[in-house]
Amino acid sequence: MGTPETSREPCPDRILDDIGGAFGMGAVGGSAFHFLKGLYNSPKGARLLGASQAVRLNAPRVGGSFAVWGGLFSTFDCTMVYLRQKEDPWNSIVAGAATGGFLSMRQGFAASARAAAFGGVLLALIEGAGIMLNKFLSAQQQMPVMMDEPLPGYPPNGLPGQPVPPPSPPSDSAPKSWLGWFGEGNKKEEPVSGGGGSETKILESFDAPPVPNFEYK
Repeated sequence: MGTPETSREPCPDRILDDIGGAFGMGAVGGSAFHFLKGLYNSPKGARLLGASQAVRLNAPRVGGSFAVWGGLFSTFDCTMVYLRQKEDPWNSIVAGAATGGFLSMRQGFAASARAAAFGGVLLALIEGAGIMLNKFLSAQQQMPVMMDEPLPGYPPNGLPGQPVPPPSPPSDSAPKSWLGWFGEGNKKEEPVSGGGGSETKILESFDAPPVPNFEYK
């Protein structure tokens, strides 16, 4: 994320960009303010007419004042960038103080010094707030995503007080034939060698019942 200094226009174009932005902001804000003021101060029956006249007379003046302040600020800012050969908040702070002092030069040295101090403090507060906001947003973007992993000794989806169920033993699910009931343990595997390879033959043996004897004694 870029800082307010690196995300702005380069210096030759920055002056015109700030002049236009400041004029638009002053014109819109001045129009809203003087419209409400004219609506409140006009007599009944002519409130809308008085509000529109107040906007028409005062909005361009407020926009022009903002444009002059923005142009001077950008000019001093670009001068500081040229002299110091780097972009940092100190350029804006010095430019704000120089702009405030320059606009109040006709009122005397004391008024110019007060305006310069006020402009420097105001720009310092604005730059500090911007730096803190950028750090907060960058920290939010770099925060890793935490995955919920079960603690050792606890079930994955259970409560901490519940015991862990023991694992179930593997069961032989293969079907058994009725021949396996007689001689399941007597199965033998004999390898039979042939010409094509080796085969395994499973022999199942069980004890046959005795043959009955019908001889008379």
